[in-house]
Amino acid sequence: MEHRIFNFNAGPAALPLPVLEQIKLEMLDFRGSGMSILEVSHRSRWFEDVLDEAIVRIKRLLGLDDRYEVLFLQGGASMQFCMVPMNLCVPGKPAGYVDTGSWAVKAVKEAQIQGKAVRVLASSKDRNYSYIPEKIEIDSNLAYLHITSNNTIEGTQWQRFPDAGGVPLVSDMSSDIFSRVFDPGPFGLIYAGAQKNAGPAGVTLVIARQDMLERAPEQLPTMLKYTTFSGKKSMYNTPPCFAVYVVCLVTRWLEETVGGISAMEAVNTGKADLLYGYLDSQDFYSGTSAPDSRSRMNVTFRLSDQDLEQRFVQEATAAGLGGLKGHRSVGGCRASIYNAVPIEAVESLVAFMKEFARKNG
Repeated sequence: MEHRIFNFNAGPAALPLPVLEQIKLEMLDFRGSGMSILEVSHRSRWFEDVLDEAIVRIKRLLGLDDRYEVLFLQGGASMQFCMVPMNLCVPGKPAGYVDTGSWAVKAVKEAQIQGKAVRVLASSKDRNYSYIPEKIEIDSNLAYLHITSNNTIEGTQWQRFPDAGGVPLVSDMSSDIFSRVFDPGPFGLIYAGAQKNAGPAGVTLVIARQDMLERAPEQLPTMLKYTTFSGKKSMYNTPPCFAVYVVCLVTRWLEETVGGISAMEAVNTGKADLLYGYLDSQDFYSGTSAPDSRSRMNVTFRLSDQDLEQRFVQEATAAGLGGLKGHRSVGGCRASIYNAVPIEAVESLVAFMKEFARKNG
């Protein structure tokens, strides 16, 4: 086995080692086809089997009933910022948004660009997005309520999703999909760029309830309309076949190796508790998110000055702990501990942090 580091990158991020090994095993000859998965036709039985398996496993993992369709789109979550209002806004009904950080701001902007009636119902901008707002005034006349379930840059996460009554929830779950158990029932649409917790960059999961799909206006451009893809099982045009294949392998790993989402959630809780437990026990490092809003996926923290933070990241990288630099917009440090990051990685990080504090404290 070639040298591998513990990967704390925020996205593209760590993939499960068994998944990478399976890709390697099948790369030159996929299931006896004599071709790589990168070469087979998307209309072939080989790829259709992959697509079918991925859809079945995603629905089973998330507990989705027959009202939901699983779509594989391109353009990342950023494309969904415009597709959601295009497809789901209803004349005479404003679209509700909760502003919890950088990605939520971009989602709001894309709806406003289209001239949609947008209502920002709550924001945590007043404290640098360090918390999730508790009080949200939800109007029953909203077309939908959009939230960002986990904020990768700011290190915050919804611990409990808001009760929107009969208003459909729409969520950007790019960085915490498959990481914890939740009730999908209140959600009209969920989207997730795969490259953080579900697979590689290049495919976006969209999980849409049938009543949401029926809202799509006829006059939308073909490639920006959800029904284009739901009607063709995500194969109106050539899908990102390799990325879908890797998502399929990740969902197989989640089911057959990890034991499902509840087992994965227990592992993730253990990792987060270990790292936050250390952060709370000392004063050399300081966490940036409010304790009741902390993300289990992206742990953000600061040191006393930027030079020390830079040295921390450099020495950690040299010690085999990669990807710990904070997002360029906020600085600091960030450990992304997604599903594929093992507990051993967090144990090694905590040990390194203790030693670095001892030498520099």
